[in-house]
Amino acid sequence: MELETATFGAGCFWCVEAVFQQLEGVHKVVSGYTGGNTVNPNYREVCTGTTGHAEVAQIGFDPNVISFEELLEVFWQTHDPTTLNRQGNDVGTQYRSAIYYHSDTQRSIAEESKAEMDKSGIWDNPIVTEITAMDVFYPAEDYHQNYFQLNPTQPYCQFVIHPKVKKFTKDFKDKLKTE
Repeated sequence: MELETATFGAGCFWCVEAVFQQLEGVHKVVSGYTGGNTVNPNYREVCTGTTGHAEVAQIGFDPNVISFEELLEVFWQTHDPTTLNRQGNDVGTQYRSAIYYHSDTQRSIAEESKAEMDKSGIWDNPIVTEITAMDVFYPAEDYHQNYFQLNPTQPYCQFVIHPKVKKFTKDFKDKLKTE
């Protein structure tokens, strides 16, 4: 099986990872950083907002099970793509909404999807999601990987991630992994 890769920024990478890990056809989700200038950034540096990097989730998926278009559908519906450099109380360029494409095909699909979503009228404000070529991906520190699964009682998980995951599992129950 040949996996494809998608990389999305949609606020805190813990939230993005927790959502995409549950999709049928997704085999790997790695929290990390991309889109900036600092080589081998760490979490503390990225949080300053001075590295140019966004918190992202890099997703390894089987396109025979779930398409890039379906991943984009989840992406659009699990964050607010109209807020510039912000998701909820998480503020800064590191929390920007972004699609980092890995091929010209992904780029054109992402651009078309963004245009359709903008026209849909779902949001009152225009979509500010950037669509940028994937450059270098830096995996986040080990303690950020599988964060929600490993820390479900941590306050951020309880108050921010859990409600998002609960809504996601209700809205996308037909796309979830079966145990």
